[in-house]
Amino acid sequence: MYPIRVASPSPLTHWTLCQIRDAIAQGEISPREAWHAHRDRIAEVNPAINAFTTLCDYEEPASKGPLYGVPLTIKDNFDVRGYPTLVGSRLRLGHRASEDAHAVARLRAAGATFLGKTNVPELLTSYETDNFITGRTNHPLNPDYTPGGSSGGEAAAIAAYCSPGGLAGDGGGSVRVPAHFCGLAGFKPTHRRISCTGQFPLFDPPGGVVLVPGILARTVEDTALLFSVMDGVDPRDSLSAGRPDPTPAPKTRRIGLVGTLGTIPVHPDIRRVVQEAAARFQSLGYQVEPVILDGLERAPNVWAFFFSELANYEKKDFLAGREADAHWSVLENLKTTAVPDARQVAQQFAERERMRHIALQKMNGFDALLMPPCSIPAFRHRERRWPVDGQSIGLFAGLALSTIWNLTGFPALTLPWGRTADGLPVGVQLVGRPFADEDILSLGGEVASSSGIW
Repeated sequence: MYPIRVASPSPLTHWTLCQIRDAIAQGEISPREAWHAHRDRIAEVNPAINAFTTLCDYEEPASKGPLYGVPLTIKDNFDVRGYPTLVGSRLRLGHRASEDAHAVARLRAAGATFLGKTNVPELLTSYETDNFITGRTNHPLNPDYTPGGSSGGEAAAIAAYCSPGGLAGDGGGSVRVPAHFCGLAGFKPTHRRISCTGQFPLFDPPGGVVLVPGILARTVEDTALLFSVMDGVDPRDSLSAGRPDPTPAPKTRRIGLVGTLGTIPVHPDIRRVVQEAAARFQSLGYQVEPVILDGLERAPNVWAFFFSELANYEKKDFLAGREADAHWSVLENLKTTAVPDARQVAQQFAERERMRHIALQKMNGFDALLMPPCSIPAFRHRERRWPVDGQSIGLFAGLALSTIWNLTGFPALTLPWGRTADGLPVGVQLVGRPFADEDILSLGGEVASSSGIW
């Protein structure tokens, strides 16, 4: 295995985000000390993992808010004022943001400092992180493997102790899958609980209905703190939504156990850790019952319509005349299909609503669904097919257990839970009802803390 993860980080960089916050609040360390400790760590390990596109200068915290002095990283599709948002594209060279993205502004207003921006595949279109500007990001445990995408740089940075947490984004598992690959907590909130203002590509409808800002950190507690800061209505985001009812839903203490979607096979080590998590819930007094997601088998296809077919036309327009400057990570996903007409778009929106209704029915009587984040663990760079239980599956099927929740917009949380026989991290996924984000984070924190994960 690669030595990055087992290298000896300073005690400070090994602390969780909340531990750093508390140490600063108690005067044990200063914001500047926390920031410099992580920048030293970046200098030590980034040459091997290549997770950063831009390093930020130190700025004194804007306030003594809930994140006073906590150093964070930002995925390089969110604007940070004074710095470029390249999104891995040569066509963005020369860009410099004049203001913060809405989510970044909320982090700054809460007292956070910024370490840098993290690498992405060009235009966020791949499940591994590579582009012509920064190059390939490597898994902190093994350089032959990818940390995933499109939030691969963010995941690698946090897993390698370069950052305690940060802002990422999830259009098709792009937070939860890298969290699963790298042994982190990754949270996709209910659609638009966090504003999309200040991102590129623009997350506007109709294609933007599956895309949402998300969070990566090492613990659920850290993730919940960041969510509490970034959650809120943004008048500039037409789909922005706060929580309509702050009263928690009644608890049933029942968990629905999902093995897979349809006939998609799941790697045996992932099946094993999901069963271990189910047993942990039972030990806490929860009743665990099997749930079959029948009726949702085509949800990944509908997701692909919004994420790929609709979005691809905007990407093709963006690249028009400069296709030679585009990286393989974007070209491999730009399919040539007929432009959907208004009737097709309306049909797909109707199908999305039908599947949201089915998913809600499946959740009746349960506090959450427990399931795999995807069917495969971290894979080697440029791999596209894997043998699982005697079948050969590709990315579309392998990641379907994440993409269905982008289509429905439900909150979903990946928790680190174990390792494969080869020593790679694997996680489990908890899914909740729309706007029950706080409930899912609370449930994840309960089961994780009882298991001794952190």
